[in-house]
Order: sequence, then C-alpha cells, then structure tokens
Amino acid sequence: MIKMTELMRKLLHTALADGTPCLVGTASRDGKPQISPKGSVAVLDDATLCYWERSLRTAYAHIGENPRVVVYYRNFARTAEIPYRGAAMRFHGRARIAKSGPDRDRVWAATIPAEQERDPQKAGVGVLIDVDRIEELSGTVIMQRD
Repeated sequence: MIKMTELMRKLLHTALADGTPCLVGTASRDGKPQISPKGSVAVLDDATLCYWERSLRTAYAHIGENPRVVVYYRNFARTAEIPYRGAAMRFHGRARIAKSGPDRDRVWAATIPAEQERDPQKAGVGVLIDVDRIEELSGTVIMQRD
C-alpha cells in the first residue's frame, strides 16, 4: 500500500529551497531516457506526486509517449532526519498530464511559490504521478502498491 508520510511531504516541499530539487526520469516510446530537475515536485495525496511542467520539452514529450517515470530525491545534508539509506528515495509510477480542469488546478495549488513565480502566465501543465513503488537508494522497497 502506498501512503506517503508527513516526512516525505516535508522533504519534497523543501527540496528546492534545500538546493536538492528532485530529478524526474522519463523515457521515450522506444526507451530513450531523459533526466530533468523539477523544483516543484510535491505530494498531492497519499499515493500521488505532482509537479508543474513549465518547460514543455523532453520530459513532457516522453510522458505523452510513455507514462512510466521515476522521481529521485536525495538530500545528504539531512541524513540525520531521513531514515532511508543514502538519505534518498525513488518514487516509481505512471504519469499523466493535466492540461486543464480540476487536476491542473490542484497541481498549481500544490506548487511552491518559487516555481509559480517562474511561470507568471500559468502557461504550464500539471503532471500527476500515480506512485506504484517507493524505494531507498539500495533498492529496498519502502512502500508498494497492492
């Protein structure tokens, strides 16, 4: 069962301010990989991550072709408070794009102000990630969808 913790929420919420934005890994339909820093990754609900996609480049195109993604978080400076090996977490899941409507609005509302300021026209889209598995750096599973 996936039920993200308050610590996960806090760490992702402060990741950009801590200088450790999440990295989002995507792949094209034919498997060409891409890693992109995303400063707006947040916990939307117990089993869903989200981020505001403002660049609309490779990660955006890949999600349209292949919804499988991984979000990587690591903050070695917070090792004392992060109970996971390597002070890291990988969130594996399936992404979907919200170009309009309530899901897009929810993602915008969950986006930190520093990232909202980078898109003053609100021209981006919301990306929601239904998380299937969370693991620590060693690959040990922290949580997994039933």
